[in-house]
Amino acid sequence: MCDDELRLKNGSSPCAGRVEIKHEGQWGTVCDGDWDIEDAEVVCRQVGCGSAVSAHGYSYFGEGAGRTWLYRVDCQGNESALWNCSHIGWGAFNCPHYFDTGVICSGFTGLRLVGGATTCSGRVEVEHGKSWETVCDSHFDHKAATVICNELECGWALGPLGGAHFGEGHDLIWKEEFQCMGNESHLTHCHRVFLPNMTCSHSDDISVICSGYGGYRLANGTRCSGRVELRHGGTWGALCDSQWDFQAANTLCQQLDCGVALSIPGRELFGKGDRPVWNGTFGCERDESRRRDCLVTALGAAECPHASAASVVCSGCPGGRLVNGTECSGRVEIRYGDTWGTLCGSQWDLQAAHVLCRQLRCGDAKSIPRGAHFGEGDGTLWRDVFHCEGTESCLWDCAHAALGNPSCSPRETASVICSGHSQSLRLLNGESRCDGRVEIAFGDMWGRVLDDQWDMNDASVVCRQLQCGVAEKVYIPLKYERGTGPVGLRNVQCAGNESHLMLCSPFLSETRQAGITEDVGVVCSESRRIRLINGPGRCAGRVEIYYQGIWGTVCDDFWDKSDADVVCKQLGCGHAIEAALSAHYGEGSGQIWLDDVNCTGSESKFWECPSRGWGEHNCRHREDAGVLCSEFTDLRLVNGDGCAGRLEVFYNGRWGSICSNQMTRVTAAIICRQLGCGDGGDLARDFAYGKGSGPMWLDHIGCHENHQSLWQCPSKSWDPQSCNNRAEETHISCTGIKEKTTQTPFTECPYSTSCTDKEKLRVVGGEDVCSGRVEVWHRGFWGTVCDDSWDMADADVVCKQLGCGPAVSALNESAFGKGTGPIWLETVSCRGAELSLWECPAQPWGDSKCHHKEGAAVNCSGAIKTTASPLKTDFPRLPPSNTGRNMLPIVICIVLGALLCLVLIVLWGQVRRMRALRRGSKRPLDPLSEVVYEEIDYNVMAKKQNTFYHSVSNSEDSMTKLQYYTGDSEDGSDPGSVQGATRDGYDDAREIFDPDDGSGSAQIDQEVPMAPEESNRMRDSQSGWSLRSLTSEVASGAEKADSTLSLGDAHYDDVEDGIPVTLT
Repeated sequence: MCDDELRLKNGSSPCAGRVEIKHEGQWGTVCDGDWDIEDAEVVCRQVGCGSAVSAHGYSYFGEGAGRTWLYRVDCQGNESALWNCSHIGWGAFNCPHYFDTGVICSGFTGLRLVGGATTCSGRVEVEHGKSWETVCDSHFDHKAATVICNELECGWALGPLGGAHFGEGHDLIWKEEFQCMGNESHLTHCHRVFLPNMTCSHSDDISVICSGYGGYRLANGTRCSGRVELRHGGTWGALCDSQWDFQAANTLCQQLDCGVALSIPGRELFGKGDRPVWNGTFGCERDESRRRDCLVTALGAAECPHASAASVVCSGCPGGRLVNGTECSGRVEIRYGDTWGTLCGSQWDLQAAHVLCRQLRCGDAKSIPRGAHFGEGDGTLWRDVFHCEGTESCLWDCAHAALGNPSCSPRETASVICSGHSQSLRLLNGESRCDGRVEIAFGDMWGRVLDDQWDMNDASVVCRQLQCGVAEKVYIPLKYERGTGPVGLRNVQCAGNESHLMLCSPFLSETRQAGITEDVGVVCSESRRIRLINGPGRCAGRVEIYYQGIWGTVCDDFWDKSDADVVCKQLGCGHAIEAALSAHYGEGSGQIWLDDVNCTGSESKFWECPSRGWGEHNCRHREDAGVLCSEFTDLRLVNGDGCAGRLEVFYNGRWGSICSNQMTRVTAAIICRQLGCGDGGDLARDFAYGKGSGPMWLDHIGCHENHQSLWQCPSKSWDPQSCNNRAEETHISCTGIKEKTTQTPFTECPYSTSCTDKEKLRVVGGEDVCSGRVEVWHRGFWGTVCDDSWDMADADVVCKQLGCGPAVSALNESAFGKGTGPIWLETVSCRGAELSLWECPAQPWGDSKCHHKEGAAVNCSGAIKTTASPLKTDFPRLPPSNTGRNMLPIVICIVLGALLCLVLIVLWGQVRRMRALRRGSKRPLDPLSEVVYEEIDYNVMAKKQNTFYHSVSNSEDSMTKLQYYTGDSEDGSDPGSVQGATRDGYDDAREIFDPDDGSGSAQIDQEVPMAPEESNRMRDSQSGWSLRSLTSEVASGAEKADSTLSLGDAHYDDVEDGIPVTLT
């Protein structure tokens, strides 16, 4: 056995080739029955060639000759010789040489850079056996240098340097040429060519300089803020801030997919840390198509103390950039996962461009050039359409969809030219960038504008400077909307024709805190907005208009599809399917802005249509207009249990099927999550849930794991004949069961543009709408809130925002069951005074390390405030605690006591009755007893009649009406009480009918005093008393009322029949 030998034959180097064994004095091969990398590892180590790179069979290095010595070799990898591994015996099976085995070994066991200033620069040396060998520069290129830097965790290669740049070596020279692709993880994985006759000397030794770091991260903060740390030579350490500037911070934020840099905080904001501090430069480059990774040259750790570590706070906005232009202009590119692509420009608009410019800290959008203004896109062309309100901080916060969008030409790329970094004025806390509280920039800070005499001239300058049209309104912000920072400008006096607010005089720029003067607000004409609210999607709902800083509704008088078409077109929702009447999507509240709208259908803005004028109407909110647009989409599974069935999508007013071509389990999982049916699903076949009968809308849907809903997945365009036949319809069975919620279809929020803050918040899984797991709507998806630091202050804000009174308890650990989908918020820290959960400090959206078992929940008192029916008030609920059990004995005692009292009352009545019967048996019936009862009835009726006739007045045309009342009056008065005519001119006054009309249904169309003949006919048949005296009293009362009560407005168009009043 000691005479046995092993060699590699017919390879490109001594460390690669066919495996051959010399046994009993004869060379033979090894058969590849079970040949694997563990077997190859033993071979490479045995021949002194380092570790195994790959194991090969099927005569990879050609067929050998002689016997097959070993067959079915099975090594563990730690054997000293191949024949020590398990096998069936020497020469036991004569295997054809077509199955001869081979190996490729690394040839060396170590790699290092020596002679440089750091561990990431120096002369390349590889360890072979017990010696270190240099590499010839003629056998090495930049790709090989990249692999070396990557393997040593030293970042990126700055370049190979020949001519013994870091000094000559002293031992042997490696006799192989490295032919790397550049993406290998180790140098041993590169293809090599053996050069036995090379003529290199140590003066040709190759050297490499790496960037000095192997990655970067933000520590001790959030995903997008913290102390900057680099991995240098395999060790993490902080970057010294001596060479750190805003440009470097901005580029690092973009490399981390965190948007742009907002600030580079001072020392120790994110802690000192206990790791090395690398002192070096951070150089960032930019080419024509993409931002390159920043390169750091480490200089050592001695000169920089821990307190000088660099830090950054990024905006947190992912995946948006401008290329092929300047820093603030260019072609728009967005990123899905790791893939950047050009955005299609066919539906790119100025609102979305404004959001992207602000996201990139480039001011506002000046223009959106059409065509390939900044060049055609190369690579992926994303067809997403963004529907932005203009107030979002990130482009991805806007509602967006790609499903069914038409194909896009490379010449239809989205682009934008932003105003740049010189933005000096802004409006905050409004519904758009063109309304809100005024702030002015000075240096790197934003300051408040204070003025006790702020007027329309001042506001006109602000609107002009912001390119927001003309000023419509000035106002003093509410207390909770006022600023708290330094004052930038005070006591402005503008003539109204200035181009910038700073040109007005006099002014005073300050940095101290404000005194008693007030913040100022402006509403410009370009702030006008339109939305569809309270519907199942952003393209269906009640029409609301934002005008002069107030949202209001539209009356449905003369409302038709021409009007609805303009609304749908303005919102990018296609055309109108239905013009809804009579508050079909629920009654609004507050202002009614427009009435008698009469659009032709060609208007670009809804408010360009003819109407009565702003605020002029004769309607109530039960006449609020609504719209269903063709681009409204919905999703369902039919012929199953709701979480299994045939997949159907609602589009263009019809439900239809989706084709299964290219449908994957990833797409099925996204659909199941969207439907609230768990996190996974399987595709069923063979008409598992029956055949469809409607259109077959979509095909070739391509979802990726980073998509959050089906609407974001690209597909072929909408086509009612997308499938070849019904056999291609999609059938899905989800892993979960749909959770029952108290949410109604009108309060769901499929898109943020159709939601108020209240509608983006819900509680799920509780006993009613005021208790349950807290969920919020963000980026097109419902998600939960982590219970870290969740307390009563946070719960109070949630309950208040939901209109559910104060909080009873703040619950943790998914008290109402685990949620699904994203965990949007963590470490919420409300003070309790906020009006919305969105105002509370928290970690950035989606930046959570929690699990669904840590869901936050609330129990509210349940006193829901509503404007729809102020007379109805829900009673507070008792909290689910031991208090309810402690109250049980008290409740039982009260019930038993009430029953006892009822029994005593019945017994007392029976005793009185028996006594009366006994008295009645002794004397005749009293004939006045009936008269006494009738006299009481007369007194009550007289008082009612007198009250009634004093509440009406005679009109000039002898039409008597009640004055108008509103059923939703804020004082909570009885709906039957008489109210004064309102300033809104409601048109639902009720006429009152004559109680003396024998039919009991005719309207009063004559004077109130009754004729004597009529009075004589109305007598009581039992008592014999007359209404004559009552009639005369009423007549005199009505005459007095004529001079004091005003008439109702005769222009109201929805007079309702009153309830007839009769006398008995």
